[in-house]
Amino acid sequence: MRFYGDLHVHVARSKGAPIKIATSKNLTVLNILEKSILKGIDIVGIVDAASPLVLEEIKEYVQEGTLFPLEEGGLRYKNKVTLILGSEIEIGKEEKGSPHLTCYFKDIESISLFSQEISKYIKNINLSSQRINLTSVQVVEIAEKYNGVVIPAHVFTPFKSYYGSCTDRLEYVFKDFYQFIYGIELGLSADSDMADQIEELKDKTFLSNSDAHSLEKIAREFNVFDIKEANFEEILLAIKREKGREIIKNYGLNPKLGKYHRTFCLDCGYIAKEKPPVKKCLKCGSTNIVLGVRDRVEEIKDYDTTHPSFRPLYIYQIPLEFIPNIGKKSIEKLVNYFGSELYALHEAAYEELEKVVGTSNALNILKAREGKLEVSAGGGGIYGKVTIT
Repeated sequence: MRFYGDLHVHVARSKGAPIKIATSKNLTVLNILEKSILKGIDIVGIVDAASPLVLEEIKEYVQEGTLFPLEEGGLRYKNKVTLILGSEIEIGKEEKGSPHLTCYFKDIESISLFSQEISKYIKNINLSSQRINLTSVQVVEIAEKYNGVVIPAHVFTPFKSYYGSCTDRLEYVFKDFYQFIYGIELGLSADSDMADQIEELKDKTFLSNSDAHSLEKIAREFNVFDIKEANFEEILLAIKREKGREIIKNYGLNPKLGKYHRTFCLDCGYIAKEKPPVKKCLKCGSTNIVLGVRDRVEEIKDYDTTHPSFRPLYIYQIPLEFIPNIGKKSIEKLVNYFGSELYALHEAAYEELEKVVGTSNALNILKAREGKLEVSAGGGGIYGKVTIT
C-alpha cells in the first residue's frame, strides 16, 4: 500500500511553554495532526518529541484515548494519521560545524529513555534542536541502544548540516557507524539529481521532508512509502529497503525554490545565476557570501548524476501557497472540496479545479503540476520565486 509521509515537523509550544522558538505559535501536537489530515499526509514525524514537555503531552493524549499506540510502533490519531516520535539534535563536538542529526524511535518508552540519557549533555532538554556536547558517533551509539534510526538532517544546507558546514564526506564523521546510516534527508534546496553526484550516498535512501516551522509548510516535501501499514517498523523497513518495502517517490520543492539553493552575496544581495560553483560575488566581487547548496555539491561531487537502480523518481512540487494568486481562501475552498491539499495539487481534474477556484487559478495549478511555471533561484535565506508567464 502507498502512504504519504513527512517525517520532519517541529512543535512550537507544549504545555503552555515554548519548544521551538522560531516557529508559528499554533504549531502544537494536535494542530500538526489535524493539519496533516487536511494536507493528505498519512504519516507525520514530530522531531521535538524528546522534549519532556512534549512527551508529557503525548502521554496525556494516550491516556485519554486521543492517541492510540501501535504494537509495531507509532501513535495513531483518528485512525487517519500515524505520529512517529523523533528528536532533532545539534551536534556540538565535531571538529568543524554544528550539524543536525534526527533520531526516530518506535514508542514513548524508547524515546523517553533516549531523552533521559542525552539530557546529561544538553543545557535545556525542553527546547528544540538543542546543542549536545557529544560527537555524531556518540549520539548514534545512544540511539542504537534504544533501537532508534538515525537520519542526518537537511545534509547540504550551508548552516547546521554535515556537507554544508561540517565535512566533505559523511564517512569521515560517522566512521564505522556509517553503515548504520540508512538514509539522509535531502533538504529543501537539493534533490536526488544533486545528491547522486556523491559516491558515498549511492547505497543510501533519500528522504524528502518539510522541516515545517508552521502548519502551512507541512507536506511541502514528503515521501511515498510502499509499505503494508503506517507504522514505525514498516517505515524502518522502507528506509532500509528490506522485505519489499521502499520509498517509491520523493515529492519535493524544485530546489531552486529553497532558501539556500545558490550562492548569496551578504554585501549586495546578489543571488548567483552563473555556472556553479560560485565562491565570490560576481556582481560586486565580495567574498562575504553564503555558499549555495548547488554550488557546494558542485564543489564536492565525485561524478555527474548517476542514479542507482533503486532510486525513486523525484517529483518537483510547487505547493499551493507558492502559486501566485492562490491565497488562504482559495486553499480552504480546495481542501473543503477535494478533502486534501495534495489531492488538489497532484490529482484533481482541471474541470473540478475550475469549478472551485476559477479558470486562471486552475490553469496555474496544472502548470505547477506539470513543471511549466517559471522558477527563479533562492539563496542566503531567501526563498526562490514562482512567476506566471
